[in-house]
Order: sequence, then structure tokens, then C-alpha cells
Amino acid sequence: MALDTKLTTYTAEEKDLYEVGEMPPMGYVPAKMYAWAIRRERHGEPETSFKQEVVETPTLEPHEVLVLVMAAGVNYNGVWAGLGVPISPFDGHGAEYHIAGSDASGIVWAVGSAVKNWKVGDEVVIHCNQDDGDDEECNGGDPMYSPSQRIWGYETPDGSFAQFTRVQAQQLLPRPTHLTWEESACYTLTLATAYRMLFGHPPHELKPGMNVLVWGASGGLGTYAIQLINAAGANAIGVISDESKRDFVMGLGAKGVINRKDFTCWGQLPTVNTPEYTAWFNEARKFGKAIWDITGKGKNVDIVFEHPGESTFPVSSFVCKKGGMVVICAGTTGYNLTFDVRYIWMHQKRLQGSHFAHLKQAAAANLMMIEKRIHPFLSETFTWDEIPAAHTKMLRNEHKPGNMSVLVQAPTTGLHTLQDVIDAGK
Repeated sequence: MALDTKLTTYTAEEKDLYEVGEMPPMGYVPAKMYAWAIRRERHGEPETSFKQEVVETPTLEPHEVLVLVMAAGVNYNGVWAGLGVPISPFDGHGAEYHIAGSDASGIVWAVGSAVKNWKVGDEVVIHCNQDDGDDEECNGGDPMYSPSQRIWGYETPDGSFAQFTRVQAQQLLPRPTHLTWEESACYTLTLATAYRMLFGHPPHELKPGMNVLVWGASGGLGTYAIQLINAAGANAIGVISDESKRDFVMGLGAKGVINRKDFTCWGQLPTVNTPEYTAWFNEARKFGKAIWDITGKGKNVDIVFEHPGESTFPVSSFVCKKGGMVVICAGTTGYNLTFDVRYIWMHQKRLQGSHFAHLKQAAAANLMMIEKRIHPFLSETFTWDEIPAAHTKMLRNEHKPGNMSVLVQAPTTGLHTLQDVIDAGK
């Protein structure tokens, strides 16, 4: 449903291109815009792959919306897009250039002819799932299983690191008005992904009293996973790699925290029945004992919230309880996963892949943010010129606990409304 937004009135000149932070007249679409573009020949680390360019402002199909981007979120898929791994985004969409960015807050600036639920001036956040909407999964099934399912800003070339972004109308969600533009921009991808991982795979939905192991507990996904687990009356056991993050994770509501650097059972599984496997097994049992110190003796975790992949998956599949689930949405440490299958078939564990969320799940997660049951925990905000540097920090795992945003049309941090933006630009 469209927001009942009161349009801010101001005067501005109609031009073909505006400087970043300069506001066009409400609803006026310039011919060109600034964007941070990736090109195939520049694939590499962010400082090389991201370059600021002037490009054409996107045009709209009937069910699409143009959003003026106030701020954008920084996610690992921007790193992947720049590197061109695990695949190049150009192998999917085939466009001349790629604009990354799969999170944003902004203002509806133009609507396609068939859009009925949103109007120019509405303040929104954007969820990143797109589909064609014309198959069985999109009409009665799960749109995430649609053959046309794709991630905006990663599998499409028109993401949020630009003054304007083009999205499907069904991607829009109302913006939590108690948050700043940069806070609103940092959470939708990771929160909705965490929501589906924990609530979207019955019968292994999160329930009160469950124990959940959360890898990367201080990062974007982990930050929201722990809050969701806590809100559901379950118990989060957070895994960190730096002791300085312990208090932050406990402050999110975790029942306990484990520092993975206290153990040496990481990487691909050694060959079974070798001395190396025995050493790994003994160390993995020590890790399991650390979990029991939090959950109680003999109480393995019901769900493992996985995303590092290669370095952690052997342990994840080992410490999950009988009949439990390891749910994974990424492979930030590598994609070649190994595990001892005896513990899967004999203990009847579920290995579940999970990928973002459909509209109903994203909307449910967003409502929790609107109702202040979940908090964004924005740790760093970067300027427009610092977009490559923000991705470099993420690539090197040098970012602070929490989530990151970059300013686009919002000229400074701490602004809540369009009027704030207009006043700050005077």
C-alpha cells in the first residue's frame, strides 16, 4: 500500500544532469546520472573495478518504479560483482556496465503506467528479489523458486550505487520513519535473508527454546540473526573471530559467544580415518563442548546459521543435532564444501540452501524494523566517493561490527526526511 506522503515543496532547475546530492524538481527525471560502474575489463578488487561514470538514467516498463537513492547499503555481493567471482555478473545480464548495490532507501521519483500502489514522493526501502511474476511459483508457490528469480543489483545491472535506480514495484517496502536515510539503507538484504533462513524452511522453523549456532555473529547477517532468534524466544550462540566483538554480540541478545580462534578445526575436512581426521575430530568435539557449556551438556544446536561455507561447514554439519538443520546462504570463505556424510544420513540432518526472501518474508522482516523489534546496528557510513573503499574494507574483513551504508543523494548523516535533505543542501 502506498504511503500517505505529504510532498515537500521546493524549487529547482530542470537539467540533464545533477551533481551528487543536488535535488532535481520533484518527479523530474534527468537524461543522465552519476553512477559507480563496473565493467568486465576492470574486474578486480574494488578500487580497480568501481569507477564513477555518467550514464543514462534508466527508463521504465509498466510495472517498474524509478527511485531517487538517498543512501545505499554495502553487501558482499558488491565485492563479488567487482571481482567477477564466483561468476561475472555480465555472464548473466549481458549489459555494457554493471551498477552494484542491492540495498537502498529513497524516494519514489517516477512510476510505470501499471503501478497502482505507489506514487511519486513515497519514502521507501527496497528488497532485492525480482521475478517475472508469470509462472506457477510466482502464483501460488514460492517466488524464490521461480526460474526468473534474480537479485537486483547483482544479477541485474541497475543497482543502488547511482543517483537513480530502477526496480519492480513489488520490491518496494515502506521506510521506517524513525530511522535516518543511512540506517534505512543498511538492513533489508541481510535482515530478509536471515528471516527466510530461520523461518522459511518448515518444519525447521525457529521456535521458542531452540538453540541456534550463528557464524559471523557480529556481521550483517549475524547481527539480524541474533536479534530474530532472541525475539522468537530462542537461544543464539554467536561465533566470533575477534575477542573485541564479544560484548557487542552479547549486547545483541546472544546467550553465549565462542571465539573460533580458540580452535583449529577449520578448512576442508581431512580424509576420513587418517591421523589428520582424528586430530580434526578431536578439535571439533572441543568446539562442540564449548557449545554445551552454553546450551547444557548433551544439547546440540537445532539450527546452524551458515554462510562462511568452506572453512566452517565440516564443523557445522558435525555439531548440528540429530534431525536438525544446517541452513546456508553463502560461501564467503570458499565454495568447495566438505563434510562427513555418516553424520548426515545416520543422524538424519537436513542441509538446506537458502537465498534471500520473497516479498511476504521481506515485508514481515521489515515490519519488525518498523515496530522497533529489530534495530539496524549501523556501524559505519561512507560518503559517495568512498564506495570503493567501503567494499575494500568488507573484502578484507576490516569493517566494524554491524552494517555499512553509503550516502548518495543525502548530503550528510542524521537526516530523516526529504525536507531535512533540502535544508541541508541550502
